[in-house]
Amino acid sequence: MTTPVDCEYTVEGSGPPLILVHGIGAARDTWRFMTDQLARHFTVISYDLRGHGASPNPSPDFGLDELVADLERVREMVGVDDAHIAGHSLGGMIGPAYARQHPTRVKSLALLSTAAFRTADDSKKVAGVVSAMEERGIPDVLETLVDRWYTDAFIESNPDIVRRRLDQVVANDPEVFLNVFRIYATTEMAPWLHEVAAPSLVLTGENDGGCNPRLNRLIDDALPNSELVILPEYKHSILLEAGQTVAEHIIRFCGRY
Repeated sequence: MTTPVDCEYTVEGSGPPLILVHGIGAARDTWRFMTDQLARHFTVISYDLRGHGASPNPSPDFGLDELVADLERVREMVGVDDAHIAGHSLGGMIGPAYARQHPTRVKSLALLSTAAFRTADDSKKVAGVVSAMEERGIPDVLETLVDRWYTDAFIESNPDIVRRRLDQVVANDPEVFLNVFRIYATTEMAPWLHEVAAPSLVLTGENDGGCNPRLNRLIDDALPNSELVILPEYKHSILLEAGQTVAEHIIRFCGRY
């Protein structure tokens, strides 16, 4: 039996519940540029994944099943029967996996900057990033990922936001960070996405190298009830660079259900 962790969470706003699930090495503050906007329409529940932010970490050795169990525990602690769920990157894998296990608990899904249907070359590239971090250390490799996450204009105009994100990653327990990166690198949703019945918004940036439109079109095709949105020019870190736009799409889509 998978034992969940009591993750730290925040509740803001009023309306139908919306649970926000962040990605690798982040924390609930990664939603900060959109929380106020979302909270005008939803009861927004954001939480830190186990081993991230203020949440405990009983062991760095955990997998997707444990992250799904933690999300169910958050729902129980908040005391809602069901919720909209929006997940970014790894969170975009946790959300559908949760909906597959707990279909009656999910009103709708938003899969933001996530990946499935990776080719062998895609998988080799993401595995290479993990290997490089293991061999050279996380901080050195992180610096090479900045231009994959943000547009050049954003990097130039917002060096403080970029630096804060890098510092946040480095502050994580390296074993936990590498473990969640491995989960992201090895999870393949293709075999079971067709089982996820929840209405789903599939959204990515036009120039997101790891979660690009090629993969997201396949995700959209596989889901029984979904809508695909591709944001022009943006890369992976759409929550920090395009928070208002992402929030508008979540409000529009989830507001239907």
